[in-house]
Amino acid sequence: MTTRWKRFYQKQMADTELRGLVESELENLQLGVQIAKLRAAENLSQTKLAARAEMSAPKISAMENEPRNLTIGTLIRVAHALNSRVEIKLVRRKGMKAGRRRNGGKKVKTRSL
Repeated sequence: MTTRWKRFYQKQMADTELRGLVESELENLQLGVQIAKLRAAENLSQTKLAARAEMSAPKISAMENEPRNLTIGTLIRVAHALNSRVEIKLVRRKGMKAGRRRNGGKKVKTRSL
């Protein structure tokens, strides 16, 4: 059964510009959710994590709730405080056509920080 909310959502997502904004926000939130889950797994409050990472509790809160303009250095500090590591990878978006590879189709090595 299709609800009014679902019909409204589908109509809004048909707008490519709005869909792009929503997808961008969801991508941003994924990082914050990962930090919050790791913090909970370590049984740490935001204040305790902040102390371990040598930063403020409001900064940890901002990273979890609205992660924007984070530096790799900051992510590494938080990851180390969570007994974790940072992995960065580029992933093709759904529906995007593949372009020519500059590396001749060779597999690219990844590196953990």
